[in-house]
Amino acid sequence: MQQSALPELAHTHARPIHWVATATALAGVVALSSFLQPRAATAAQPTGRTARPATTAAPATTGVDFPLTCGPVQALVVKKASGDLDGDGVPETVAVVHCDAAMGTPPDAVYVLTHGADAAHARVVATLVDPKTRNTVTSLTVTDGAVLATLLGYSTPDVPSCCPDLKDSAKWEWKDDTFVRSTPAGAHSV
Repeated sequence: MQQSALPELAHTHARPIHWVATATALAGVVALSSFLQPRAATAAQPTGRTARPATTAAPATTGVDFPLTCGPVQALVVKKASGDLDGDGVPETVAVVHCDAAMGTPPDAVYVLTHGADAAHARVVATLVDPKTRNTVTSLTVTDGAVLATLLGYSTPDVPSCCPDLKDSAKWEWKDDTFVRSTPAGAHSV
């Protein structure tokens, strides 16, 4: 084996004192960094209705307590659509719900849902179609902040539930803190 012409340097061999010195220096850096923190942000945060919240998912229909009396059967969501209805940047969900009846044609209700206070569950904030009107919703969309639906209904209370004889298009828009219904096309016989 050939020997080096240079003398052996003392710091090339790690001794316990070297490890203790390194650990002490590292602990000092960590302790010092915990005292040196960046200053708090001072930028003004937007407030009011002009503020755009972070993008969130539309409210889910599961676990919602719909204001629908179904007796021994459950309420069933048969259609839903989502979109920002009030211009706040947060989507709402529109749900078509009826009682899960074994026979017949149960009337539909149309509800608007928004996120609840706990953000885990949605809550009903508006009823667009009351089940007492005996309508059946055949289509539902949310377009440009408006709810569009096609409704089948009855000209008189004597018309059997199996056979609606009127077809109507409805449109709801959020105006002056309420949903206002307009009818794009007039009701006509089926």
